Amino acid sequence: MPPYVQPASLIPATEPTRLRTLYRYEILNTTPEPIFDDYVALAAQLFNLPISLISLVGAEDVFFKANVGLPGLESVPRADSLCSAAVLEDTAIAFPDLEQERCNLVNPAVAEVAGLRCYAGAPLRMPEGENIGTMCVIGREPRVFTPTEHDLLARLAGLVSQTIELRARLLTPGRPEPWEQAQRELQGYLHESSTLARYLAARTNGAAFFSDDVLQTVNRRLDIIDQALRRLLR
Repeated sequence: MPPYVQPASLIPATEPTRLRTLYRYEILNTTPEPIFDDYVALAAQLFNLPISLISLVGAEDVFFKANVGLPGLESVPRADSLCSAAVLEDTAIAFPDLEQERCNLVNPAVAEVAGLRCYAGAPLRMPEGENIGTMCVIGREPRVFTPTEHDLLARLAGLVSQTIELRARLLTPGRPEPWEQAQRELQGYLHESSTLARYLAARTNGAAFFSDDVLQTVNRRLDIIDQALRRLLR
């Protein structure tokens, strides 16, 4: 896997288009929703890390649509969040040890004060081709992320992106039922995947990451979620 090359700026050349895409989905600064909470819970389990976030990167701030492991944190300034760097990329990026390798684009003091040591984030890419946020996992100890785990995180980010697209299609003022029904269906699949993740973690004695054959089992469960999303989006 090629080394991560940090961009020159947190603000991409396509920023106006990217922000228009974000605002079109009308999800920025909205209240928590169960389906997104379940995605971060699953990610934390799969990566055996204490923190997982779904972020939405606005013009000035990074808003956390879902958050496990950092209770009470709803948003941070854009210049303070590693998600602001991850949203600039086409693939997942990782910082195995933030004390050894820092992102020069963001304020390192925030991670230091919070005791954060490792980070991996994958962009939420929408059908328009713009990234509106990230799916990330974070730990308080140094942690190497394997290429297979990069792929897994990108896979989860893709499912979250599809779910945001589905939310925009189904959630209309005064008629929340279609979106609520879709959430319940997807939650059922996510809960099954979460149960599998707990079982696999126990079987591997809490290993920092799963072997490739175990990840193939996880991916088969994620295939089911992907198929359900594709059907609901038709």
